[in-house]
Amino acid sequence: MTHTLPPAEVLLLQSLVTSTAHGIASRVLAKSGGGNLKLFAFDAGQGLTEHSSPFEALVLVLDGALILTIGSARIRATPGTIVRMPADVPHAVDAPEEARMLLIMLRDRQDA
Repeated sequence: MTHTLPPAEVLLLQSLVTSTAHGIASRVLAKSGGGNLKLFAFDAGQGLTEHSSPFEALVLVLDGALILTIGSARIRATPGTIVRMPADVPHAVDAPEEARMLLIMLRDRQDA
């Protein structure tokens, strides 16, 4: 497993990635054959275009709001909520306001 965080230390998630004006910032917090954990900061109006992934994914919204399009469903996620994005289903992320999310990607052991 690849770790990018120091062990046995309390860290504020907001301090681990700095927002970028008119952009998206991200940081991998941990990575292994079974998946990874990535922190994103979106400036208002930014997003990730539609794509698909072989990973099952969970989005945890930390700050702001995100519009997630998963297949044909379009939902609004706010702080403290979690959304599941199934593997191989097209999805997109839009940030109508400045937002942060934690993305957990889980690979099925059969795919590893």
